[in-house]
Amino acid sequence: MKPCYIWLFRLLPPLQLTPVSRAVLGFGVDPSLRINVFSELSLGEDPFEGVSQVQGFHDESRAFLFQGTSRNVRATEEGAERMLKKLRNRGEFTVVATLKQEHLNSGVILSIHHADQRFLELESSGQRNEVRLHFRTQANQAHTEIFPYTLADDQWHKVSLAISASHVILHVDCNRIYERVVEVPSMDLPKETSFWLGQRNSAHGFFKGTMQDVQILVMPQGYISQCPDLNRTCPTCSDFHGLVQKIMELQDILAKTSSKLSVAEEKMNGLETCYCERTCSVKGVIYREDDAWTDGCRNCTCSNGTVQCETISCPPPDCPAGTAPVYVNGICCKECKPVCVFSGRELVEGDMKAVRDSSGKCLLFQCRDRSMHRVVSGSCPELHCPESEQIALTDRCCKVCRGHDFCAEGNGCMEHSDCINLEAAACCSCKDGFRPLRDDNAYCEDIDECAEGKHYCRENTMCVNTPGSFMCICHSGYIRIDDYSCTEHDECVTGQHSCDENALCFNTVGGHSCSCKPGYTGNGTVCRALCDGMCQNGGTCVSPNSCVCQQGFTGKRCETDIDECTNGLVECDSRATCVNLPGWYHCECRDGYHDNGRFTANGGSCEDVDECKSGKNGCANDTVCFNLDGGYDCRCPHGHNCTGDCIHDNKVKHNSQIWVLENDRCSVCSCQTGLVMCRRMVCDCENPTVDLFCCPECDSRLSSQCLHQNGLLTYSSGDSWVENCQQCQCLQGEVDCWPLSCPSVDCEFTLVPEGECCPRCITDPCQADTIRNDITKTCLDEHGITRFTGSSWIKHGTECTLCQCKNGHICCSVDPMCL
Repeated sequence: MKPCYIWLFRLLPPLQLTPVSRAVLGFGVDPSLRINVFSELSLGEDPFEGVSQVQGFHDESRAFLFQGTSRNVRATEEGAERMLKKLRNRGEFTVVATLKQEHLNSGVILSIHHADQRFLELESSGQRNEVRLHFRTQANQAHTEIFPYTLADDQWHKVSLAISASHVILHVDCNRIYERVVEVPSMDLPKETSFWLGQRNSAHGFFKGTMQDVQILVMPQGYISQCPDLNRTCPTCSDFHGLVQKIMELQDILAKTSSKLSVAEEKMNGLETCYCERTCSVKGVIYREDDAWTDGCRNCTCSNGTVQCETISCPPPDCPAGTAPVYVNGICCKECKPVCVFSGRELVEGDMKAVRDSSGKCLLFQCRDRSMHRVVSGSCPELHCPESEQIALTDRCCKVCRGHDFCAEGNGCMEHSDCINLEAAACCSCKDGFRPLRDDNAYCEDIDECAEGKHYCRENTMCVNTPGSFMCICHSGYIRIDDYSCTEHDECVTGQHSCDENALCFNTVGGHSCSCKPGYTGNGTVCRALCDGMCQNGGTCVSPNSCVCQQGFTGKRCETDIDECTNGLVECDSRATCVNLPGWYHCECRDGYHDNGRFTANGGSCEDVDECKSGKNGCANDTVCFNLDGGYDCRCPHGHNCTGDCIHDNKVKHNSQIWVLENDRCSVCSCQTGLVMCRRMVCDCENPTVDLFCCPECDSRLSSQCLHQNGLLTYSSGDSWVENCQQCQCLQGEVDCWPLSCPSVDCEFTLVPEGECCPRCITDPCQADTIRNDITKTCLDEHGITRFTGSSWIKHGTECTLCQCKNGHICCSVDPMCL
């Protein structure tokens, strides 16, 4: 339904809805385009542990409270397939939900994933105040789009995320918050893809709070169903009246249809005692049992719901004198028709003959009632072809251009017969796979290649006749070699199997099975090495009990972070300080300095901040600010008696006063002789009143521990780790992960080394993952042809060598499609 229809429905008195109910019901949305997640999961009908029905944002639909971590709100295989069928390969859809999320909770609203591939996951992080969209691109790469916004504030919010190809729009409370262009998401959802609500899986991403009206709308601008006032497209007055009339007609049709359905139900109730007769449907005509009819040159009957036809056998024509056998349109066999004798030739009834008199004038005659009669012909149409291309015909006075379409003037070619234009007439020709039933090819019948042995099906196949052709179907347990033959082969020997390289292949009749080798786990198609205790911090288990660590980590299980700063592996500029991060480091500008935009790796781009000019100082009104290298000083003018007070957040703080920041309860500030000094609160775990929010490492409760993604390790509150290029943290029993931040790199060619997460600058363009393309730089190929940056071509004399122009450099490699 068009968006302007929503505006129309809101105007009609019989269909008026309150703003809330319009948002809830999504009025005007085709049910086939809507996935009601609560209904598909049977929430409220089938009990789920940790989920209970509560009062919602409104009373028009049900709302559910999600609590605890012992729950499995997952769609059944049948339910998931119903929902995914509507989403599969769709490039345009919208996720809408009304929710109230607990403070500081980080949880998944819904997740659609297969194994570790997240095809669509909407997450709200209360710990970092972010909304995250996880998906896979059409290049089969994992991608996360982050929208800084706070949903976890224990307040009701209406949320919609619309995806249209590469366009993503986030609405919160009917306000457009973000609009971005991203890589096109892939919705090529494989079978057995799982659908979760309020969690990522049975162990992670638990949403805590209340959800209502969770839907996926497979349509453009689906957010209008939640916020109809966002639709500003209005119909004209003419459109409006036409739509009103159409709705009134539809209401009348609905009333009449309801009446007819009522009568039909009464009749159907009496059908149980009736005899059900099987009928045949041919070309839109229904035939009853034993009915007979003629279909072209075949006599057909309806027998037990099946059409059975036999070819008509035409007797030899025995025509009396003065008549001749001819074909008549719509009749299979020849019939006797009167003839006329004209210029020594016999013409049958209806035939035309054109002759020219001595003056060249054309006279047209027709055979009627055994004699030729003069026919008055009209004027001839103007021909748009040279005279040499004009053809005179024997049955008409008017000439035609060469290539004239005689078939368009009408023909007697029936089903399975094609009309073919000749130079001066048209004829019929049977299609491939059909034989003529008449010598003029007007009627044709299918050739049963299987019954007549005119097929090419070989061993291990069964021939099946089709209209105009045939098919060779493989016997059970055999696979196709080509269109005509099949074989039962050992996929394990030929390598045509789906087993992992670390799995054993077992051949079976018509197929094979896979089983992982000892020391590996999986389903045989995918096998992963088993490492005792599992590899930590993004390490990869490459063989049983053998981990390969990402750069920046070491240890048998990659459990130890290498501190590049304390080990003396890094030398930062004097204006910067080395900050150790999990797996890497960063030269960060010291307080009082900021980067000038050049972003050098060692911090050499840090320069002094003039706090006096920028106003970023805490000098009181009775002191004077003096800029210093890396800081500033508040000095009392000569001859004045200064108070030593400070200005902080436009408020006066007295000398020696201590306070806690309003927006960060874990930071303490003090005023020291006109200077504001702030620091992180010191954690004393021996203090029974310590704030566990600011000091999560002091939280010793078992309920505050977190389970690692591998399900084997536990972390205490406050612990951090790296997993799959994501920084993860455990806070009071909840795991929150976000993409690992990488330092900016300002270079022409970059590469993300295998096992690492952040790009590095390289000098070889042929190894680069990312290139800052310069369209002014070109390449000269082996033929001397100029190629622009970004173009690719197959090298001359080869079939599989693919070359690319990368900023003036030619890079060639073997095309993987040839392998």
